[in-house]
Amino acid sequence: MLDVEMIERGLKKTGKSKGGLARVMGVRAGAVSEILGGQRLIKAAEVAVIMEYLELNYVPIMGRIGAGAVIEPEYEQVPPEGLGEVELPFPISGETIAFEVSGDSMLPKYENGDVIVVYREQRHPLPSFYGEEAAVRLKTGERYLKTIERGKSPSMVNLTSFNAKTITGVKLDWIGEICVTLPRAQIARMRSRSAARERKTKASAK
Repeated sequence: MLDVEMIERGLKKTGKSKGGLARVMGVRAGAVSEILGGQRLIKAAEVAVIMEYLELNYVPIMGRIGAGAVIEPEYEQVPPEGLGEVELPFPISGETIAFEVSGDSMLPKYENGDVIVVYREQRHPLPSFYGEEAAVRLKTGERYLKTIERGKSPSMVNLTSFNAKTITGVKLDWIGEICVTLPRAQIARMRSRSAARERKTKASAK
């Protein structure tokens, strides 16, 4: 759902103006201020225009996540803006980041090349993730896509996979709760459509 906070974030992130947004929306200049102030609702037909203009459906890719693979670069070596972006078919909170799945230990649910979108900050305590799949970073720096299971002590966990040996007795530095999974085939289709739109825009500008 598109909301005021997302629009404000998009204006700040892109450096675009409320006037510019109003122009692409085809509305008078004050309409955007009214939306931000709560005096005007966003119309259904305006959602896609706002989303595209403010790039609200783009999430930074912070590298790869291991599903049976060893991952480089480490999370700390990735620039804050990420290594690129993935386009989603809907707007999403700015508190999310993406990882590309590398490896086959989570087949058949996750394939090599799929992308998972997770919350940037850990939002819940460790025990609430027991039995759930999540992106995790170990205290030793490794990054995995695994199912979190209770360990022998409150601070330790076991990480299980569908097709790999369990990683036992490790401590986690971060848990990324999964909010969206994009199959690699879907990503390829979206990138193809995006490239077609760019070609059409360039052709119309000539």
